[in-house]
Amino acid sequence: MTGSRGEGPPRYGLARVLSKRGLCSRTQAAQWVREGRVRVGGRVVRDPESPTALDRDDIRVDGLANADAAPVYLMLNKPRGLVTTARDERGRDTVYRCFESAILDGGPLPWIAPVGRLDRASEGLLLFSNDPTWAARITDPDSGPPKTYRVQIDRLPDEALLAALRAGVVDAGERLSAVSASVVRSGQRNAWLELVLDEGRNRHIRRLLAAFDIATLRLIRVAIGDLALGDLPKGAWRALGEDDLRRLGA
Repeated sequence: MTGSRGEGPPRYGLARVLSKRGLCSRTQAAQWVREGRVRVGGRVVRDPESPTALDRDDIRVDGLANADAAPVYLMLNKPRGLVTTARDERGRDTVYRCFESAILDGGPLPWIAPVGRLDRASEGLLLFSNDPTWAARITDPDSGPPKTYRVQIDRLPDEALLAALRAGVVDAGERLSAVSASVVRSGQRNAWLELVLDEGRNRHIRRLLAAFDIATLRLIRVAIGDLALGDLPKGAWRALGEDDLRRLGA
């Protein structure tokens, strides 16, 4: 919910405001509000959609003032087999397993959300943050940083195939293509490609390759913008520093 022109700063539902401040997910915020744990201007508010200015400084959760979380930016080397979600209705392991008992700056890790996604069978660089504004810049299809992938396929490619991947296809009404496509190394029966995307549709690379009857044997995201996965061990994470954030360009 937003205010109209001339009515002061935009207003959003209270649960959305708490989420935008990096305290928790919007679902969790709505639960806090309904439980009566949130006060605005000294008054308990129980409606998660109650219009609230984002910059209000009198929001308290459990009696604590300054209801904002310090921004957190992390990178994870996602292992294959984990689902990129907080909870999975089928009971599968999620990426949050990698953060169990995590400590940051001497304390427990605050709430964080994935910035974009990698499907269950994919691996590699996955970002997390409690800063939704920053996350939106990273995932913006028009201005976000490009993503670089290493992909093992079930055949030996030729230049015609690489050109076709760059030209792209239309699948289920969506245009799928790679900004660049090159061969990293080849074996006797399969090869590794490097593909760069400037947008990431659902199962983008797998669908693009499948359009040419090519099976994806392994898929690893190795960089976002100029931020490379590097030698971060599989399943490990680390906080991003100022240099890392500059490499992301957002």
